[in-house]
Amino acid sequence: MKAEEIRSLDETELNGRIAELEEERFRLKFRSASEALEEPLRLRSIRKDIARLHTVRRERALGITRVAAPKAPAKKAPVKKAAAKKAAAKKATKASGR
Repeated sequence: MKAEEIRSLDETELNGRIAELEEERFRLKFRSASEALEEPLRLRSIRKDIARLHTVRRERALGITRVAAPKAPAKKAPVKKAAAKKAAAKKATKASGR
C-alpha cells in the first residue's frame, strides 16, 4: 500500500484498515508457528503497511502536512581515474619495452 493511497483514506477507513491488517498479521504469525507459510514475506509487508498507517495517523494528529519535494536532477556516474591511469601506464611500459 502506497503512502499516497493511505493519505487519501479518511480517519474511520484508516482505523479499520489498521485493525484488519493487525488481525491478518496475528493469523499469519499464529499459522507460521505450526506450518510453513506459502508467502513468508507477507508478514514483513503487512508489518510495514501497519507502520505506514500509524505514521499517517500520527501526522494527522500532529497536524503535519506533506509537501512534495522537487526532484533533483540525476547525477552522472563518477569517472574512475585510477583505472584510466593504470591503463595508460601499462600501454607506456609495453611501448618502451618493445
